[in-house]
Amino acid sequence: MSVDTATVKRVARLARIAVTDDDAERMTGELNAILGFVEQLGEVDVSGVDAMTSVTPMEMKKRQDVVTDGGKADDIVANAPMTDENFFLVPKVVE
Repeated sequence: MSVDTATVKRVARLARIAVTDDDAERMTGELNAILGFVEQLGEVDVSGVDAMTSVTPMEMKKRQDVVTDGGKADDIVANAPMTDENFFLVPKVVE
């Protein structure tokens, strides 16, 4: 895949980036180099390679999937001027 100056200017306009003609020429070369590298990565044989989430092998930490109130209700309303049973009390604003 190859990028031309018109494509660079179109992408810049979509991204709302001001690009001069000189910058567009320079970016064309840079984007083509990036796309060339990505095409090289597509040629790498990764069959037999397990997917991994980290460079070091580790077991994912898991917790029980249970519904709780978080145990923080008292802490959350601690600084509120008015509360009632862990709910914020606010003055009525609509008549």
